[in-house]
Amino acid sequence: MKNKGLDLSGLKFMESSSSLTLRKHKKIRTYSTKNSVLETKNSSTTNDASVSNPYSGQFECETGNYHTFCPISCVSWLYQKIEDSFFLVIGTKTCGYFLQNALGVMIFAEPRYAMAELEESDISAQLNDYKELKRLCLQIKQDRNPSVIVWIGTCTTEIIKMDLEGMAPTLEAEIGIPIVVARANGLDYAFTQGEDTVLAAMAQKCPERSKAVAPLSGESPQNPNQKENKKQNHEKELVLFGSLPSTIANQLQLELKRQGINVSGWLPSSRYSDLPALGEDVYVCGINPFLSRTATSLMRRRKCKLISAPFPIGPDGTRAWVEKICNVFGIVPTGLEEREKTIWANLTESIQFIKGKSVFFMGDNLLEISLARFLIRCGMTVYEIGIPYMDKRFQAGELALLEKTCIEMKVPFPRIVEKPDNYYQIQRIKELKPDLVITGMAHANPLEARGITTKWSVEFTFAQIHGFTNTKDLLELVSRPLRRNKNLENHESLSKTFAL
Repeated sequence: MKNKGLDLSGLKFMESSSSLTLRKHKKIRTYSTKNSVLETKNSSTTNDASVSNPYSGQFECETGNYHTFCPISCVSWLYQKIEDSFFLVIGTKTCGYFLQNALGVMIFAEPRYAMAELEESDISAQLNDYKELKRLCLQIKQDRNPSVIVWIGTCTTEIIKMDLEGMAPTLEAEIGIPIVVARANGLDYAFTQGEDTVLAAMAQKCPERSKAVAPLSGESPQNPNQKENKKQNHEKELVLFGSLPSTIANQLQLELKRQGINVSGWLPSSRYSDLPALGEDVYVCGINPFLSRTATSLMRRRKCKLISAPFPIGPDGTRAWVEKICNVFGIVPTGLEEREKTIWANLTESIQFIKGKSVFFMGDNLLEISLARFLIRCGMTVYEIGIPYMDKRFQAGELALLEKTCIEMKVPFPRIVEKPDNYYQIQRIKELKPDLVITGMAHANPLEARGITTKWSVEFTFAQIHGFTNTKDLLELVSRPLRRNKNLENHESLSKTFAL
């Protein structure tokens, strides 16, 4: 059925023979393929001058729905990272079905998570929630004896107003095991924010960093230079936050150690007892762009100092990340430029394959800005960066590096669309015809059926893409669907040749 679109004073009016659809627009859009980017004509909307914009390119906010996994999926990687933990998801049978389907492949590894299913009597408040949760936690203590139990509150606990935060302190005193309460429910923008919620809650359990103790009067006075060095070393401690496999975490830690910076701790740590001490003199830096709540909690509630750096994804991002930390610590970095050049040189063949091709991000896991910056550096054209939600303050360093990369590569700034409307994204994809669309699993098959090459964005979440040494794996994720299509085309041409 053919539709006609008419722009009428900020409203997109879709006229068809069988139905009428009215969609509100903040801006009237026109398509232009001259520079392979989308141009925008401003309508009557005004920009708030008080909001700082670290990005000089085009930034828009649509009113689309969030198409993402439930954030309780964060259990799948967090329970493996925190080795002495146990995750208890409190929700309905729907949550249980999701966990069974999403995490069912891990059942043979004796996973340290369970589902506390709420029945109709629980939802109608006819049973005592505290007694039932106590029984479950005592059973967990007897069977697994974890160092910490993490309660994951779902949508249902929000709706029926279960006071998990109120019950946890009393219950943990009774059973003798710390309890962390995190609200990872479907009200989030992306499934990766489940980890953000858990880490923000776990930050409150970190010990308080002790202040520097003054020397006793009987002690011999120290050299002023020694005192100054000890003071600087004591004041500037670095804590990194974000869940990574131990091998990748060790690689990033080693990169900083080469520059003379020691990492005093990670959030989360492999063991609950090893949580880092936090305080006013502690510097914190994130390794993933979806951890804005954790950053806010560390700054406001634990009084830490946040290092606003790009994220260590790709060699360019890793170099900028290390350089920013070195700058804060007053250290001149050495050897980073040569290391980055060596990695780019070793990947010439892979980069040549994707160079000149175009990519379109529909938005799913909040990694889009970092991935787009890396692909632009590899020579790809990024038409649009869709992202469900973006904290401009937390991603200021990444946005600045994206802008710098575009200037160095002499390409237009890509258009960033927050909370994109998939209806209009499909129209833009048809108009621009990108070589690759990075999207969530919900849209991958429908787009493939229409001849559009796709890549699941969730694969970037679980793959090892951080640091210098994993650049080849990151490139392989992007090039694999393009190589597949090329191989299929070669196969079809060979089949036709033999048929003749």
